[in-house]
Amino acid sequence: MSDAANPALPDGAVTVRKVPLRDRLPVISHLRRSVGLQRTMLVLGLVITTVFLLTALFAPLLAPYGFAQQEADGVKFGTQQAPSAMNLLGTTVGGYDVFSRVIWGAQTALLVILCAIAFSIFLGIFLGLVGGYFGGWLDRLLVVLCDAIYAFPSLLLAIVMSIAITKGQSTLWGGILATAISITVVFVPQYFRVIRAEVVRVKAEPFVESARVIGVPTARILLRHVLRNSTRSLPVVVTLNASEALLTLAGLGFLGFGIEATAAAEWGYDLNRSVSDVTSGIWWTAIPPGVAIVLAVLGITLVGESLNDLSDPRLRTRRRAGRAPAPVTAVDPSTAPAEARATAAPAGPPASAPSDGSPS
Repeated sequence: MSDAANPALPDGAVTVRKVPLRDRLPVISHLRRSVGLQRTMLVLGLVITTVFLLTALFAPLLAPYGFAQQEADGVKFGTQQAPSAMNLLGTTVGGYDVFSRVIWGAQTALLVILCAIAFSIFLGIFLGLVGGYFGGWLDRLLVVLCDAIYAFPSLLLAIVMSIAITKGQSTLWGGILATAISITVVFVPQYFRVIRAEVVRVKAEPFVESARVIGVPTARILLRHVLRNSTRSLPVVVTLNASEALLTLAGLGFLGFGIEATAAAEWGYDLNRSVSDVTSGIWWTAIPPGVAIVLAVLGITLVGESLNDLSDPRLRTRRRAGRAPAPVTAVDPSTAPAEARATAAPAGPPASAPSDGSPS
């Protein structure tokens, strides 16, 4: 039943259709409007990322042994043992089960990613919101500070922060928080720049000016009007930074500044310990953690890049415009039906009567 035939609606009333929740969620909405290769990339990234998340969440159930366990039923595993029924992927140089450490390493990576992104989002959003809205000397100071942080290599800065925080002692949560804080220092300038650019654009909109004129408090304007309209690109930045956080964690562990083996399982540390094994023909200590890093980063990156493409209307327009048009079949006017000839006939200018009134 149309709105015009509905007697409950007054004349000239316009009904606003409410967008379903599934079309407003970041990943679900992008998945629904993705097509072709882009949908394939997004689905593949979601599958790999889901496997990574499930492995991290259910690590105690999936891992046959603990991350620092060196024996089972009174039998020691041995060092650098080849894959067997007891150790599916063999053992490391320290006598740990490789398969168990790969699974437990997913949990460590997920905890570091969540902590690093949570710290970065809150601090970066706060600084970007304040600096972009108020401007002035505070905004210039924050921009200069972020540019100075960008001048340092991210991994070197993470190493310096990790040494300053841990002081050589890497417990489970101490190492996770230290690594997360180290990565946070690198990520805060990215969130600051993204939010600041959006705030500078939104604060000039008419609805923000109207809120100021009628006397709405500044805190309410910042939270309800400016912040809610400045976080559109955050899901894309979060997914891209998650893969970068995982690589930074692996880099710290590979260089020896990560979490110790007895405190938690970490893929970068296991790669560091397996470097000497590769030259000896022992492949099972290096390939599993390396493949785990590659797959986790690949899955998160595919999701982030797909969300980035689908969030840009120009990329979607170019993709649709690039499709080949349907072929046009020529029709012989002598053999075509009358309806087809009338439809295919070009529409010329309408005949107009001469000014003297004579027939045309």
